[in-house]
Amino acid sequence: MSNEQRATEAHYPHQPAPDDMMREYGCGPIKFTGSDDALYERHLLFDNVVAPADIGCREQYEAIARAVRDILSQRWLQTEETYGRVNPKRIYYLSMEFLIGRSLSNNIVNLLLEPLAKKFLHEHKVDELAMLAEEPDAGLGNGGLGRLAACFLDSMATMQLPGMGYGLRYEYGIFRQTIVNGWQSEQPDNWLRRPDPWEIERPEEAVTVRFGCSFEVRAGSLHIVEGVPSNLIGIPCDRPVVGYGGKTINTLRLWASAAPDTFDFQAFSAGEFVSALAERLTAETVTRVLYPDDSTSMGQGLRFVQEYFLVACSLADLVRRFRQGNSDWKDLPDKVAIQLNDTHPSLSVAELMRILLDEAGLGWDEAWDITRRSLAYTNHTLLPEALERWPLRWFELMMPRHLEIILEIDRRLGDEVRARWPGDNDRLRRISIVEQGQQPLVRMAHLAIVGSHSTNGVAAIHSRLLRESTVKDLADLFPERFNNKTNGITPRRWLLLANPGLASCITDAIGDRWITDMAELERLKPLAGDRGFVAAVRLAKREAKLRFAHWLKSSSGIVVDTSTIFDSQVKRIHEYKRQLLNGLRIVALYHRLKENPNMDMPPRTFFFSGKAAPAYHVAKLIIKFLNNLAATIDGDPAMRGRLRVVFLPEYCVSLAERLIPASDVSNQISTAGYEASGTSNMKFMMNGALTIGTRDGATIEMAEAAGEENFFLFGLTAEQVAASRGWYNPGWHYDNEPETRAVLDLILSGQFCRYEPEVVDALRNVLLVGGDTYRHLADLTSYMDADLRLQSLYGDQVAWTGKAILNIASSGRFSSDRTITDYANDIWGAKPCPLA
Repeated sequence: MSNEQRATEAHYPHQPAPDDMMREYGCGPIKFTGSDDALYERHLLFDNVVAPADIGCREQYEAIARAVRDILSQRWLQTEETYGRVNPKRIYYLSMEFLIGRSLSNNIVNLLLEPLAKKFLHEHKVDELAMLAEEPDAGLGNGGLGRLAACFLDSMATMQLPGMGYGLRYEYGIFRQTIVNGWQSEQPDNWLRRPDPWEIERPEEAVTVRFGCSFEVRAGSLHIVEGVPSNLIGIPCDRPVVGYGGKTINTLRLWASAAPDTFDFQAFSAGEFVSALAERLTAETVTRVLYPDDSTSMGQGLRFVQEYFLVACSLADLVRRFRQGNSDWKDLPDKVAIQLNDTHPSLSVAELMRILLDEAGLGWDEAWDITRRSLAYTNHTLLPEALERWPLRWFELMMPRHLEIILEIDRRLGDEVRARWPGDNDRLRRISIVEQGQQPLVRMAHLAIVGSHSTNGVAAIHSRLLRESTVKDLADLFPERFNNKTNGITPRRWLLLANPGLASCITDAIGDRWITDMAELERLKPLAGDRGFVAAVRLAKREAKLRFAHWLKSSSGIVVDTSTIFDSQVKRIHEYKRQLLNGLRIVALYHRLKENPNMDMPPRTFFFSGKAAPAYHVAKLIIKFLNNLAATIDGDPAMRGRLRVVFLPEYCVSLAERLIPASDVSNQISTAGYEASGTSNMKFMMNGALTIGTRDGATIEMAEAAGEENFFLFGLTAEQVAASRGWYNPGWHYDNEPETRAVLDLILSGQFCRYEPEVVDALRNVLLVGGDTYRHLADLTSYMDADLRLQSLYGDQVAWTGKAILNIASSGRFSSDRTITDYANDIWGAKPCPLA
């Protein structure tokens, strides 16, 4: 088989015969047999009522997806029936985001159907790549927060933990990103334009959410009508979460908003056609878009409503489930573990207290004890702007009862602080849930910490800085509540599915137990010096690069040279993640080659991808600069075959699944002390890319696991960044570092921004005039030194691949299975609940 043939093969890894796997993993009734041809044919004909001659890839996708759903449905029902019968402690994971990507290929792999599915597609002459492309990436998340939630659900199901995800059913994702003249342009992401075969609507389990005001749409925006109470209806839409082996199939429940009465017949009859539908339009606005632009008060208000809608629907639903098998409210913490994924669901504290006080009729002390022991909070950021604070006035208007509860919590918290630190009014002010000022604000992170029994960070350094800096006073008050749970990623999607060549290499070497026990990868370490295994891993990387290049050409027309180093940085665009620093490195390399065309430098292709928040102007500026840099280098004949920059628009899970396995180098270069954890770094490591990065987030732990000698570390530490805040001057680096000065002179001369002086001025302000907040210039020289070490090592492919193998072998610690085990043991007190 040629490399090109391998590159266009399906994304299914070689595995043992399916019958053997079904026996080993106890799949029970889940099978894929000849009779399933009938499932496919039935869905193909009857679901869309399309003549055979008119059947296209979309109809094929829907029919295959529904056939797979038919196969898993019995096990899905059995899972819920088992939970109802056994009545185990159940985990409820509340998150505003679930970046699940595409479901069909992932479900086929997790159901162990891939060998037979491949045969089926071949026999039915289905163009697999075209068919899979018909499924849109679910527009339910934006970045690492949502992808982490998706990985956690996969791990809970694989480990047979009774878990359930709660989120919102956004009709539109954050936005579809296009590039116009180098700038990001946002387009609607209507991912639900076509029917979603994985979604099951459950209107019989709808929830009513009450507000102390009403809402109306005026001039295209959501406005509050004071003093007129109103209701919204939460319609649950369920999606299966298939554990590996198909033993357990948990549920992701997404809430869609609707109005109690969707049509005013009298108004319509009177000719008021638009106003007749106004209530429906207003209600549907709540779950219309993921993360509305929050640069305006109206956008922030909609976000606030979304968060309460998620909390109210989810808690009503989980309480209903609890009450089906339990009569005593005291048992709630023993049967329910509610995990708040960042501050967005923090209103769960007030909502659960309201339920226990007003509906269950409990006293304050008992309700508070139950609430605190039922809730746990994960913090995902050290950035003050990401720790949500909502105007107290909004609580007065929309949920006055919740405000009463929050103020009482804050009063009692104040009593506790005064008893512990008498006369320390500054500490009291810092700890208070309500931040006083011209406009009083409710600190949602404080509410979550005070109202839960556990607050965890997501990497060792992040958890330490959280305790020592971000919420130090609360950590001093409740030290026993703070802990660390380093993030992880699921190996099923990010290695088994995304990188079939490497997955096969690993399975051939050590067997397939690693798929559910990533500690098995440690057995690869002795093979880092094995010539045969090194050669196999090199071939797998080559195949991944060919597969990615083939997809890129067919999807966008971009042609890339697979013999070059694939050097990638893909993540949300933000100043602290420092895509701009990477751009400065590329300018430095460009300058070196212009000064010395005969320089021995391995050819390289730099890949960037990521979205900037619509109102984040500096992030958009960075995208513009990177695209201008790409165009300048591409237009320079001297750079051909030496340097190439490619910005890939519309970053999503599906793009990551292709690029990450193909990458040789992973850039994890955030300003030290700013990245909570990072999970793309783990995906690259697991797929054999070497990391060039700062000592930040989980990269520190990754380097400890694999050995710092197998990383290219550089830059200031978090302590050095913090210590320099009072005196840092970027101009010093311009004046004293010749290469830094040359890079800035080249940029500020307009070399990459011809006829766009406003772009040059904006870059000057970020890097020099504005103080270089994120220390781009402070770390540039160190970055270039690390880059030289990288280039030198790449010249010895055997040594390079040996280090890549050591990274793969050390990545088991960063499996989401390990993370979920830690959550289950240390925070939730939950145990597996296998199906009988």
